[in-house]
Amino acid sequence: MTTPSPFDASTPLAREVADITRRRLALAAETFPLPDQARVFTVANQKGGVGKTTTAVNLAAALAQSGARVLVIDLDPQGNASTALGVEHRSDTVSVYDVIINDVPMRDVVQRSPEFEGLDCIPATIHLAGAEIELVSMVAREQRLRSALETYIAESENPPHYVFIDCPPSLGLLTINAFVAAKEVLIPIQCEYYALEGLSQLLNNIKLIERHLNPELAVSTILLTMYDSRTNLAHQVVEEVREHFPDEVLDTLIPRSVRISEAPSYGQSVISYDLNSPGSLSYREAAAEIARRGVRKQEEN
Repeated sequence: MTTPSPFDASTPLAREVADITRRRLALAAETFPLPDQARVFTVANQKGGVGKTTTAVNLAAALAQSGARVLVIDLDPQGNASTALGVEHRSDTVSVYDVIINDVPMRDVVQRSPEFEGLDCIPATIHLAGAEIELVSMVAREQRLRSALETYIAESENPPHYVFIDCPPSLGLLTINAFVAAKEVLIPIQCEYYALEGLSQLLNNIKLIERHLNPELAVSTILLTMYDSRTNLAHQVVEEVREHFPDEVLDTLIPRSVRISEAPSYGQSVISYDLNSPGSLSYREAAAEIARRGVRKQEEN
């Protein structure tokens, strides 16, 4: 019996290589449309371990790599987004904590990420862990991030096209600040058992914030992450989520990927760590889809 060559077009490896090549060439030929005004996303999910920070960082990097100006606001005390973007966030670093609690202007806190030109980050430090308690007694406590961000955008000579706010996996005052500051919510959902667990509560909370604090807030984007095409469960989760949210779910699926997991340990997004890996291609395709949808919605309005 003859062993098929890996270069035989009928082998799984050859088909995978051909698919990656096709996707890479399609992305290289595409120009991402830019929005007329800043699109502010809160990346949120009360459930931990769904790829929230990974999604915020890699979508931001993909859009910056395509030529957009992007700002990532790290609102998680763990500072994982800051780490992944290679920006300083030691305990003595001026951070988003100082913006929210001490009224430090955002322009004094923004750091340029070494990842790509046009990619900036407002880092988080461990001090943010105490911000929830300090905010309780403050005036307009839910509006503090929004006020600072609006001032930053209005005063910037070259304001960002996109802002991604990475939230902690809980619904406290930090996350409420993020929801009030944004117009769009991006929810990553992992393609695993219990994927929709807690989602109804998150959506109810978003509706409450929309009703009482931010009437412009809406869930615009749902991204399915950690997809394993070899399992029936993943296919079932995709079908179920798309059935519930046909307009919000992106066509792009983010696969389980060693490269995606490795990149943060090098202080990088997967976009700069391995540009043409399947995980990087998927995030770049998701970013392109977000860019196209945004411009299409602007035209409709």
